Amino acid sequence: MASLAQHVVAGLACPPLSGASLHRPAAPRRPPSALVCGTFALTKDEQERERMRKLFDEASERCRTAPMEGVAFSPEDLDTAVETTDIDTDIGSLIKGTVFMTTSNGAYVDIQSKSTAFLPLDEACLLDINNVEDAGIRPGLVEEFMIIDENPSDETLILSLQAIQQDLAWERCRQLQAEDVVVTGKVIGGNKGGVVALVEGLKAFVPFSQVSSLNSVAPMLTIPYLITRFDIDQKTTAEELLGKELPLKFVEVDEEQGRLVLSNRKAMADSQAQLGIGSVVLGTVESLKPYGAFIDIGGINGLLHVSQISHDRVADISTVLQPGDTLKVMILSHDRERGRVSLSTKKLEPTPGDMIRNPKLVFEKADEMAQIFRQRIAQAEAMARADMLRFQPESGLTLSSEGILGPLSSDSPSEDSGEEPTDE
Repeated sequence: MASLAQHVVAGLACPPLSGASLHRPAAPRRPPSALVCGTFALTKDEQERERMRKLFDEASERCRTAPMEGVAFSPEDLDTAVETTDIDTDIGSLIKGTVFMTTSNGAYVDIQSKSTAFLPLDEACLLDINNVEDAGIRPGLVEEFMIIDENPSDETLILSLQAIQQDLAWERCRQLQAEDVVVTGKVIGGNKGGVVALVEGLKAFVPFSQVSSLNSVAPMLTIPYLITRFDIDQKTTAEELLGKELPLKFVEVDEEQGRLVLSNRKAMADSQAQLGIGSVVLGTVESLKPYGAFIDIGGINGLLHVSQISHDRVADISTVLQPGDTLKVMILSHDRERGRVSLSTKKLEPTPGDMIRNPKLVFEKADEMAQIFRQRIAQAEAMARADMLRFQPESGLTLSSEGILGPLSSDSPSEDSGEEPTDE
């Protein structure tokens, strides 16, 4: 048997290796000590990856078989907590939210509630806008909104900023009315009774009876000639005032009835009341009387007496003025208690009779002639004060040859001494 085994082994023996085979490079070997019991041990990095894989597998298995393991409350508890959260979602209540998305129709708002909240475009602002961005509404904006409705189909809450702004605007108007201040309103429309102006973001009504006719000729204040008769047609007035800003004062502020009425005439009268003697104002002839013409100077009726029209005698006022004419006049006196104002064009004539023969020149030179008039008044007042000081030498003041008061110089001659100044 042994002999038979030796022959078999001999028959299976491999042929001898050639010299070339003896010099073939050895295959790369794993790091030393990596071979353990016929298997390779993992490196440090491979061990960490294997550990993370096992953790992930375990977590995945727990989520699949026991998703609520370790959680202190159930999904039912979460729903109950959301429902019992102290968030008032009643219509008319205020709620704080954060805009997280805008569209062409409005903006979606996170109010930290299970209900969706939406701000429509027409509720984003008091003004008419094309998109919510025009009102400064962008993702991330945190604002207080008013809940005004709820969509029953999907329980979406409808929010409004306009309602809040409207309340604040009405409150502001009540405050301004109480303070009796002049505000500015932009005319945005009109109807058969008056014009509509935008005041504090609200639409206000200004009756034609409360619109001063001076507003219609305001752009022509620099035209150097007497403006012809003004047509007070209501349609024309509304068209001419469209887009203009008018000074206004409050007449009625009634939020419950939605009535906001203002007056331009009262505002103009208030501004004119601040003018003093010698001031030049623009006026419109209201009516003619045998003794003079009544002039509207922005809500105040002043009298241009026939004797103050021109240095030359005016036999018939209608030959010089007509109702509706607009002209510059100078204030001679203003009795605020009795509401009377005396006017003059006579003082504005560069030469006597210009108001009759050349009213264009009077209009051109009005401010210049008024300045001369004021200087004369100031000089007369100074001379009057100087006369009083003549009996009070201790005041130390004297009057110059130009009528200007100044300190008494040491070399000025004394009136009591009777000495005449001598030339040396």
